[in-house]
Amino acid sequence: MAVDLFAGIPVNDYAAALAWYERLLGSPPTFIPNDTEAVWELAEHRYLYIEHRPGHAGHAMHTVFVDDFDARVAGITNRGLKPWNRETYANGVRKAMYRDPDGNEIGFGTAPL
Repeated sequence: MAVDLFAGIPVNDYAAALAWYERLLGSPPTFIPNDTEAVWELAEHRYLYIEHRPGHAGHAMHTVFVDDFDARVAGITNRGLKPWNRETYANGVRKAMYRDPDGNEIGFGTAPL
């Protein structure tokens, strides 16, 4: 059974969010389906998208697990964004969390070494 994922993030200011997510994800969107949405393909059949939805922004909470955690966090830092929080859990899982201009939380995590 094939599974596709579209994880949505409501934003108040589409232009500001678009620029911020391009810095966070390191590229322009994979596609823009209309004038209120932008979509990034994170992996095959796994997408993160922003949508202009004033009044709904600031409540998203997503964590993406990656194999290249240290390199990814370093790349995001080089693009001018710093995590608002970093954690290492008792089981060794590490996580770096970012907040977009609306307060939506996007984290990157990795399995224990």
